[in-house]
Amino acid sequence: MATGRTHRPATRSRGIPEATVARLPLYLRALTALSERSVPTVSSEELAAAAGVNSAKLRKDFSYLGSYGTRGVGYDVEYLVYQISRELGLTQDWPVVIVGIGNLGAALANYGGFASRGFRVAALIDADPAMAGTPVAGIPVQHADELEKIVSENGVSIGVISTPAGAAQQVCDRLVAAGVTSILNFAPTVLSVPDGVDVRKVDLSIELQILAFHEQRKSGEDVTESIPDAAAPPARAATGSRKGPDGDMPAVMPA
Repeated sequence: MATGRTHRPATRSRGIPEATVARLPLYLRALTALSERSVPTVSSEELAAAAGVNSAKLRKDFSYLGSYGTRGVGYDVEYLVYQISRELGLTQDWPVVIVGIGNLGAALANYGGFASRGFRVAALIDADPAMAGTPVAGIPVQHADELEKIVSENGVSIGVISTPAGAAQQVCDRLVAAGVTSILNFAPTVLSVPDGVDVRKVDLSIELQILAFHEQRKSGEDVTESIPDAAAPPARAATGSRKGPDGDMPAVMPA
């Protein structure tokens, strides 16, 4: 079985846009569900609906893979599963380390989706000496002092950071220095990394804030629609600046 250290995905060299790469896992999830139901072929419209995109975008994305389907038949499900898995690098073994085994880290360690998608949790690492040797998801936690040794011995190129924000950058620096070139960051902070290192940030609070924005906007639209025209504020008031404690407030606050 090949490891992540010696084989890298070919998406960049083949010129596949990042937006397309971001949608490939959505297609793969939908296709895997079809495969599990023994569905042999699927149309672009059906697959696009299952993945939550429009069919024209799906066909464009698949054109980068060299897959165009068959008119009147659609796409071969099993072949697409293989093709996308290969493009994403999921036909090989990717050893992963998770650093920070608190509630979130333990939940990630227990997540069964890693193994089924080509990722093997090679080690769990925590700075708390009391955690050393404690099994989580059947894997004994190792102390942070062993981080560099663990990365080297397991050929790890993907690290997951689920530490508190204050420790995340130091952990990141150590992972990068040890040879990790891709990081999934769950810590509520922005990491600084050198060129050649990819970081994906997962922040549930930001996602909830975005949903809150949309909920507030929908609520505001409902209120606006219920106000009679005669009670509506003058047009002049709608075009003026709103004043806040720090001066003019932009219509959309920056992130």
